[in-house]
Amino acid sequence: MNDSTMLAMPLGGPEMLIILGIVILLFGAKKLPELARGLGKAKSEFQKASQEAENELKSVQDEPKKSAENPRQTTTPPGNN
Repeated sequence: MNDSTMLAMPLGGPEMLIILGIVILLFGAKKLPELARGLGKAKSEFQKASQEAENELKSVQDEPKKSAENPRQTTTPPGNN
């Protein structure tokens, strides 16, 4: 196996248990809920930011379409007739 196939393999049950054990040893059982809460907040903030960026891109892409549908009309100021 080369390096790219090693990275693409999903984690199984034994691997997840080993990782969980290491995390418990590093952070302690009392810190895990706080750590999970922080990860959840970070995930929701990331999703919110990516949704805002996606909406911004859509609005920028729609802007040229709107200006093509309603071209600006040049008007003369009042009193210059």
